[in-house]
Order: sequence, then structure tokens, then C-alpha cells
Amino acid sequence: MLLLLPTGLVIFLSPSTMITALKLTFLLLGIGFCYRLQHSDTNEETRAAQPSKYGSLWPLPQKVQISEVSFKLSRASFQIIDAEQSFADPTCRLLQDAYRRYYEYIFVGAQTHKSSSNKRAGRAELTELQVRITSPDTECGGYPEVTSDESYELSVDQPFAVLKAPKVWGALRGRDFSFFFPSLLFINSTVISDFPRFRHRGILLDSSRHFLPLKVILANLETMAMNKFNVFHWHIVDDQSFPYMSQTFPQLSKQGAYHPYTHVYTPTDVKIVIEFARLRGIRVIPEYDTPGHTQSWGKGQKDLLTPCYSGSEPSGTFGPVNPILNTTYDFMKRFFTETSSVFPDAYIHLGGDEVDFTCWKSNPDIQKFMVQQGFGDDYKKLESYYIQRLLDIVTTTKKGYMIWQEVFDNGVTLKPDTVVHVWIGGESNEEMGKVTGAGYTTILSAPWYLDYISYAQDWQRYYKVEPLNFNGTEAQKKLVIGGEACLWGEYVDATNLTPRLWPRASAVAERLWSAMNVTDTTDAFNRLSVHRCRMVERGIPAQPLFSSYCPSEYKGI
Repeated sequence: MLLLLPTGLVIFLSPSTMITALKLTFLLLGIGFCYRLQHSDTNEETRAAQPSKYGSLWPLPQKVQISEVSFKLSRASFQIIDAEQSFADPTCRLLQDAYRRYYEYIFVGAQTHKSSSNKRAGRAELTELQVRITSPDTECGGYPEVTSDESYELSVDQPFAVLKAPKVWGALRGRDFSFFFPSLLFINSTVISDFPRFRHRGILLDSSRHFLPLKVILANLETMAMNKFNVFHWHIVDDQSFPYMSQTFPQLSKQGAYHPYTHVYTPTDVKIVIEFARLRGIRVIPEYDTPGHTQSWGKGQKDLLTPCYSGSEPSGTFGPVNPILNTTYDFMKRFFTETSSVFPDAYIHLGGDEVDFTCWKSNPDIQKFMVQQGFGDDYKKLESYYIQRLLDIVTTTKKGYMIWQEVFDNGVTLKPDTVVHVWIGGESNEEMGKVTGAGYTTILSAPWYLDYISYAQDWQRYYKVEPLNFNGTEAQKKLVIGGEACLWGEYVDATNLTPRLWPRASAVAERLWSAMNVTDTTDAFNRLSVHRCRMVERGIPAQPLFSSYCPSEYKGI
């Protein structure tokens, strides 16, 4: 058989070879057709980020005016200083550390964007950002709290820019000049008045199911600050491992951690995390979840967990914390006395979710206790008995507590200042109405479980959530102090945590910071695309929103 090639060359093919060639041709044509069919809709939907009238601000401030007038900046002459009228001075390490850090951020992309500088040559130069803390009590040496004032005002004009804030926490939120840069060499004349919509804006990271190295935690604290988050919810221990190194009970991590030396957080590590977070205006709230989620605790603390039975004999397995032994509460008192001194925040998260009653039901000693207490067969009452005693213990440490919603649902008596953490029910949440209707402060996580991944731009789903979308009075809705994006660790470790978290968590950041009417996903896409590239430029491997590119791509490890 003859085959004429496009070049004019004629070759001879045997019948069998020709059949094979035709089959391959049709296969390739079929693949190409399927590929075009599969991707045709996607290509039609492709949209490149367009310039927003708000520049690359993220999250969007409450009030902002950006002028067309712009000023140039020079790395050699620009400086960030304390204003003469400021109540903070050069001894405030928190601010001085921030000045150095954000000076580098401002100019990190200068070489990348240098070509744009010629277009605006001759513009006036901005040489200073003056930071003025207006309150005599600057809180410079303290820790951020749920009531901390994070408001600020920023004016960018000649002869210098001025950042005013009542407290240092507001200065931290307003100091990132690079948000206003179209090219990182010029800044537009800008006036901003800003404050957060919600007081509690958190990220939950799980360091039990997979150990997270210290540098990974610190890198994500830095990224949280870039997105104006102010709470690090540290789910530090769970069934799988106990990496927290307790000085009172060292056997907990020696026996319960994945490795007693390499996969633990030493007291020094914990101090580093807390101070690193403080310098960025971030609270650190540890979670020690009991009575469930405690298998790793039992490896280092004898008789803490409930022995399970198979018929009349012990099965050799263990269930939740044993709630009927006095030794259990002696241990909890000593343990939480220690953790309350280690973590300075006013709150500690006590968990209380997903308690499996199977083991309790199998244990003959617990069965007798149930009869003695008049609990009948209602093991929720036994859970409530334990939780109530635990809450009384934590109260003696002068700490407030946060609990998962099951504790509230089971009717445990709670202090008026308890924070109930809602994680079941999605966006339109009946539970939020119940909790606030009972008068309790609440935070929302139900629609923001970022460990659930999906194809396409799922950040939009998180962005469209309205935390106050439940039936309730205005007084009830004032009890919602914010929310948290949760990244549980079953399938997450140091290799994929950061790109899975960012910029998806950034969508939650804007929802919790910006005004309720900031809902335009097109404008959000335009700003978030640039903000994502800014994070990449700073060394954060934030995953892309869609088909795109960054002027400075991630350089890898």
C-alpha cells in the first residue's frame, strides 16, 4: 500500500502496518476531540484578573478612597518611623519589628516591577510613613485579646504618609503598605478608615494527625497576618499523637508522640510560637479535646482512659477518658493548671465533641456508676457529668473556655462567658440561632472546613458565606464574634498544608473583616488574584485561583 506524506515523499506500507497506523490515527483524533469537548466550556469561562478600583487591597477596608495621583518610593530613602505625637517609642519591639519586616515586603518586588517605573518618572517622592499610636496605653508589651482595638486610619499624601491607631494592634493591621502598590515602586494617594467586622478571625491547624514542623507553623502565622487573621486555634493533640511536651507529665509526649524527640513541641517551641504570633497581633488558643479524641493521652497516663469490655472480660482496648475516677480529675487539675500558665490567652479550647459511648456502655464499673447517679441509660448525662467537673477545674485557673457545640447541645451548665464553637450544619445554621438564643457567644466554622477540597474555584463558596444568616434577633446576632477556617490534618502535613490553605482561607479572611455588603465575587477575584501573587512573591506557595501567572513565580524550596 502506498502512503503519500505532506513532504511529497511516497512510502510503502504493508497491510498490517497500515491498519495499525490507521488505528493510531483515529485514537489520536478521538483523544483530541474529547480534550476539546472536555475543555471547551472551561476556555469560555476563562477570565484574567482585571484591575480593581480598590487596587490589590485584601481584605477590603471599611472605607477607602484611592486617588489617581501617585507618588514614587525609593528603597534608599523611604523609612517607617514613629510619629512625634505617638505614645509608642523606639523601645516598642512589636512596632520596630513590624517596621523592618514590612519595609522588606514593600520593596521585595522592586526589581521585578522595575520596568514600569519609567512610565511615571518625575512624580513626587514619598519618603516616610509616620506611625502614630494615639492612646497612652499602647499595649505594646501585652498580648492581643478578643476585645483588642484593631482599628486604624491611613492617609497617604505629601509630604508623608500617616498611619494612626489607638493601639499597636491597629497599627499592625494597617502597616502593610504593599497592599496599595500597583507596581511596588509607586503608591497612590489614599485615605482609609478601617476596622474589623468581627473580633474573632481564626485559623485552626491540626498538629496531631500529622506533626507540623515549627517553621511551617511560623510561616502560616506570617501568612495569617498578611490576611488580617488574629487567632491561631492550635489543635495540638488528638487520638493519633500527643506532641505537646508537658513539664508536669513528660510521659504524655514520651509515650504519646509519634517520636519523643523529633515530633514534639518543647516548652521553647511553644514560647516561640506564642511570641511570633504576638508580634503579629495573633492570639494563640490551644485545644485539648476531651473526653473523646484522647487515645494518645492514655499511652503516657495510666488509668486515664476507660477499659473496654467484651462480655464480662476486658477487651484490651480503651475508650474515652474514664469519668468515674477521682484520679482523672486530679490529673486534669494539674494538667490544665500547667497549660493555663503556658498559654497567656484568656481562653482555652476544651473540645468536647464526637464522644463514642460504646466503651462506656461495655464497662461494668461505669454501668454501676450510672445507676448510682440515676442517669439510667442516658450516657449523654455521664458525658455532661465529666464536662461539668472539667469546666469547674478550668474555672479555677482563671481561664475562659471555648467548647464544640455538642457540649451545649447536651445541656451542660456553662458559664455566661463561654464561647460555643459551631461546626455542624453548613451556612444556614439553625444551631447558631439556638446557641445565641440561649445567650452564649458563638463562633462559626461549619461552612469553612478547608480540608474538604473540590475542583474549580471553591474559594467562592467560602466567600459567599454570611455568618449572620440565621433566624434571630439583632441582640442574638451581636453574640456572633466571628469564625474560623479549619484545616484538619488527616490528609495534610508540611508538604501540602500551605498551598491547600491559601488563598482559600483568604476568602474567609475578607468575609470576617470587611463590611457585610462586600460580596462582589468578580471584584474579589481581581483583588485576590493579585493578593495571591503577593503571597507567592513573599515565598508563600499559595495555590492559583485559576489559569493565570504571577510576575514573580514561586521559586520552590
